[in-house]
Amino acid sequence: MITHVVDPGWVPTRMDGAAAPDDLTLGRTTQVWLAVGDEPEATVSGGYWYHRSRREPVAAACDPGFQDDLLDELHHLTGVPLR
Repeated sequence: MITHVVDPGWVPTRMDGAAAPDDLTLGRTTQVWLAVGDEPEATVSGGYWYHRSRREPVAAACDPGFQDDLLDELHHLTGVPLR
């Protein structure tokens, strides 16, 4: 299974408004490219992508302790166990 994270940017939608500075087309282009692309970049798992460019996630996203704390807090807020 190949897994990626895509940041579409702040795109203009009914929820975010027309003032959003990003491009709605570019936001979805990366998702489509990763889903059906056969370029080597698109077929390697574990990427964090913004407009077809690989980016480094914020440090907390790679910290197992932070991840555990986040899951615990989400469980506390929703009552839904996530592990």
